[in-house]
Amino acid sequence: MKSKTIQAVFLLGLFVLSPMNAQEITKDSTSVQPKDSLTAESKIPFDGYDLTWINGQNRQTDFPLTLKDKNGETILTGVTYVDAYYNYDFRRPKDNTHTISAAIGRSNEFTINMASIGLETNYKNVIGRLWLQFGQMGSIIQDLDGTVNHGKNTSIGNLKYIREAAAGYHFDVMHGLNVEAGIFMSYIGLESYVLSENWNYQRSLVCDFTPFYFQGARIQAYPSKKYKVELWILNGWQTYNSWNTGLGLGVSNYYRPNENLQLVANFYLNGKDTRNNSGVRRFHHDHSIVARYYKNKESKGLSQAGFSINNHYGFQTGGGVKAKDNYMIGTSIANRLWFYHNKIGLTLRADAVSNPGAYLAFSPSPVANNDFNDAIANGEKLKMFQGTATIDIMPNQFFTFRLEYGFRKSNIPYFAGREGTTSPDGWIDTPVESWRPDLKKSDSRITLGVIFRL
Repeated sequence: MKSKTIQAVFLLGLFVLSPMNAQEITKDSTSVQPKDSLTAESKIPFDGYDLTWINGQNRQTDFPLTLKDKNGETILTGVTYVDAYYNYDFRRPKDNTHTISAAIGRSNEFTINMASIGLETNYKNVIGRLWLQFGQMGSIIQDLDGTVNHGKNTSIGNLKYIREAAAGYHFDVMHGLNVEAGIFMSYIGLESYVLSENWNYQRSLVCDFTPFYFQGARIQAYPSKKYKVELWILNGWQTYNSWNTGLGLGVSNYYRPNENLQLVANFYLNGKDTRNNSGVRRFHHDHSIVARYYKNKESKGLSQAGFSINNHYGFQTGGGVKAKDNYMIGTSIANRLWFYHNKIGLTLRADAVSNPGAYLAFSPSPVANNDFNDAIANGEKLKMFQGTATIDIMPNQFFTFRLEYGFRKSNIPYFAGREGTTSPDGWIDTPVESWRPDLKKSDSRITLGVIFRL
């Protein structure tokens, strides 16, 4: 009991003392809160700010699929999204499987990464949101959720195609207070689940190793125009259900003193995220700085410039698990330049992760007998580096043509080689027997993405 009390007091302290959040209702929302309920002096958080340049933020300002009432107030907003890519892995794995990524799952073939449609409303203080999703990313991310096997009445099929769904209400206090329940995109990590919102196609290592969604409830409070704090109560770490009895808690905090600077601090305290071991506790923290240091939208040369720094630290402990062997620490640094009225973007990024015990790391193969697992079992500590260079061509706010080169390196074999990671001939139904996946210490690839959003 004493331990639980200390944890509760600790999290409450984070909630009260942390800097605040400045996201919209979600990263895909069409407005911050119901404008028909606000006064003319503007109690709208971040009103007048240009936020389209921020890493992890939607760059749309125009939403054509909008239904309005006779007074011109928005009733419903529709959104469509299609993300397709061709990825060339220079090692050319025979099973065409690109490993160690939640953003890119295939190589040397064309792939629909995500097709999504959605409806949102913030009408008369009512908050409603339904996003459906189809495509490869659902298989990479949602199919790994083992909590659907905890008891009955839930399966991947029930929820896999719901990207986000929520119902809630907006209260006209402070600069806004929202209370919602449903499935949400996670804010742990700077970068978005929606790849067009990020400066790079492949997410940074620190963001790719952290959650993309959670099921639960949240309270969003806007104490002033520049601050927002968000409290989560959730089933678990990227899970629809829970592994054991007990809920997780989180706090998401953003602060924007002006439109050129964003400060982020997020915290997560786990509610027992290990199967049949309720003694294990997980803690995770990330913080970031995103700054725009140059702006001249009318320039045909350099029209904008910004950088982002995102740092992560997390661990799990208890129930026989030791934090010194189960932690992750890493950073991602990116610099982006815009040219020709912000229609061309160039982003260079470097990120690194130290992950002893492969805590939160992707499995490189469905075949357990492999060099990576052997190395971890022998006490080797996973360390990874990634470098990316990305060119975006953006003729308007609804379309992005993206070309990206990426290189990754680890200290132990972790990436797919020519013989692949699935089976001797690359087919999932071929017996593996004594076969071992072909794993290498580095890989490189070129990805061409075509993304449409309306």
